[in-house]
Amino acid sequence: MSITCQQLIERHPDSWEQATVHPFLEACQSGKIKPKQFNTWLVQDYLFVIEFTRLLAKTLANAPPEHFDVFLGGLTAIKDELNWFQIKAKERDLDLETAKQQTCQAYCEYMQKVGEMSYPVQAMVIWAIELAYNQAWQKPGPMVAPYDEFADRWGNTDFTEYVKQLEKQANQALYEADQETQKYLESAFVKIASLEKDFWQMAYNN
Repeated sequence: MSITCQQLIERHPDSWEQATVHPFLEACQSGKIKPKQFNTWLVQDYLFVIEFTRLLAKTLANAPPEHFDVFLGGLTAIKDELNWFQIKAKERDLDLETAKQQTCQAYCEYMQKVGEMSYPVQAMVIWAIELAYNQAWQKPGPMVAPYDEFADRWGNTDFTEYVKQLEKQANQALYEADQETQKYLESAFVKIASLEKDFWQMAYNN
């Protein structure tokens, strides 16, 4: 019996809550986050997005043609996002040519592993990562400047619609997945949730 993306969330509500609700986000919402903490997260997130871009490209390479448009749109958006990161880093006088922290390295290494997996797993992971950002930046509520710009980037309605399209495609892939793949999907989902939780916490590792 196939599983859907929504069922993955329903089966692991605590893991998903920890992935999308964190003191870091609440501190951004209130404006109480320390600049050094936010800057730590921002630089590491840029390094994460570079590896995520590679995963998205690998997923596109494995996707059926009818799924191309959504992933190509995602890649176009990421091109803009990487440029945006560089602008924000310059504004904050941050060095993007820095080493990955252990948490970021672990996440990137896992994405590399996902890049060698079957398309259903890749499609689900892409959806889970993007949904985590979409919900995490929405849940605290309206944020104060300058963090409202970051919340809007990942919490806006266009991005929400993109995530819905990713979910639809992932569900199609999950429906067609073989039994061996089905067994692995839940552990991969829980792993992504855990990595997301750790990534927020990484802001405090200064």
